[in-house]
Amino acid sequence: MSTVSGWGQAPAGFDSATLYAYSLLQPDTAARVRAVFPVLGSPAGLAAEATVCAQLLQTVSCGDNLTLAAPLRAWSEELRRR
Repeated sequence: MSTVSGWGQAPAGFDSATLYAYSLLQPDTAARVRAVFPVLGSPAGLAAEATVCAQLLQTVSCGDNLTLAAPLRAWSEELRRR
C-alpha cells in the first residue's frame, strides 16, 4: 500500500480519518474507529475526512491502493451528501 504525505498542519481528525480510510475493508473495524474517534463525523472532522478521502482516491488513480477503490468511492459519495 502507498502512503500519502504532505507538509504543514492537517485538519483536526486527519490521523483518525486516515486510520478510518485504511480500515474500510474491515467494516467492523471501521465502525469501531468511528466510535472511538468522535471527531469523525463532526463538522471539524468533515474537512479531515474529505481531505484523506481525496488524497487516497488520487493514489487509486495512480494505480495504488486499488483494493480501497470501491470503499473510498462510497465514502466519497457519503461525504458529498453531508
